[in-house]
Amino acid sequence: MSGMAPHRVHGMGTALEAPAWPAITAAEAETTLALFPDAGRRLDLRWHSPRPFSAATLVQTDAGEFFLKRHHHRLRTPAALAQEHAFMEHLLAAGLPVPEILKARDGTTIVAQGEWTYEVHRKGTGSDLYRERLSWTPFLTPTHAFEAGVALARLHLAAQGFNAPPRGPHPLVASFTILPTRDPLASAAHYIAARPALAAFLKDKPWQQQLARLFASLGQGLSQRLQDQPPLWTHNDWHPSNLLWSSDGAVATVFDFGLAARSCALHDLATAIERTAIPWLQREDEPADAQAAAALLSGYRTLIPLDATDVETLVHLLPLVHIEFALSEVHYFAGILADPAQATLAWQDYLIDHADWFLTPPGREFLERFEREVRS
Repeated sequence: MSGMAPHRVHGMGTALEAPAWPAITAAEAETTLALFPDAGRRLDLRWHSPRPFSAATLVQTDAGEFFLKRHHHRLRTPAALAQEHAFMEHLLAAGLPVPEILKARDGTTIVAQGEWTYEVHRKGTGSDLYRERLSWTPFLTPTHAFEAGVALARLHLAAQGFNAPPRGPHPLVASFTILPTRDPLASAAHYIAARPALAAFLKDKPWQQQLARLFASLGQGLSQRLQDQPPLWTHNDWHPSNLLWSSDGAVATVFDFGLAARSCALHDLATAIERTAIPWLQREDEPADAQAAAALLSGYRTLIPLDATDVETLVHLLPLVHIEFALSEVHYFAGILADPAQATLAWQDYLIDHADWFLTPPGREFLERFEREVRS
């Protein structure tokens, strides 16, 4: 990689930024891969991921191509990462195309070295068409949206029977503990109290009033709708750059289970729609795409039927589905990176403003058009 431009990663906006976590070096990759017998000998670092929350590189060896990923231990301990791997292995055993996780010499799939936690995956099949695109950007074609819906349904079917308990209060993990409760504001207070850095950041902010306003204006009747949803371990980060694609536009491989957790199928569906049909980074230039959202849902329904009540619940959930992950991002920036400016951006621009958008004429129009599309 000598002579190349400095590594840059996706930021909270559209510009590339200097990484919070240094890129994996050739020497580091060689030392780490030596602990994984099936990884072969390192030949070349082919690509550094622009994703910002960890460091990852695609490594070519004499045994194939492998994805080496490194997390800071405050972000992912071996125990926390093991939960993701157990879910992936369950899905793989059920026939879902997810990358093979390599085992280290000690038989585990995770290596801890100092302040770092490492994992190695064999490169999945398919083309990484979206790898340089920002995570929360739209599908390139309606076919991709439809096929992403089909693949999400396959994941939900494969996830059946995985009954691991909920994940702990780790940063940058999705969860489903606030909206389905009888008192979402009290549950939000419990969520925040369990994360001291998040609580400290919000201490001088009127967060109770802000969340109460959102729950009152956007969440009426939602908790009752969600309480009866069957719990299910889900992906929770379903956007096109977490998928590899075949030449006919179908999904060939599903990867990046960093946000996977126990939620429910409708929560995962709403997350997928919210992250792909609404151009959050360029809302002033591009309209929200209700047809793409409907195409994703149409693909999903080819395998898993949804009745009218399910559709109504999905529409009601869309404006608030991001709440817990937004809080987790604030936790990450305030606690792990000690970056109050980015934490403020996550709180105000992501959590509050994204929800408020659904109260604007374009937001209401998107929900209405989406509901009309999926009912027609």
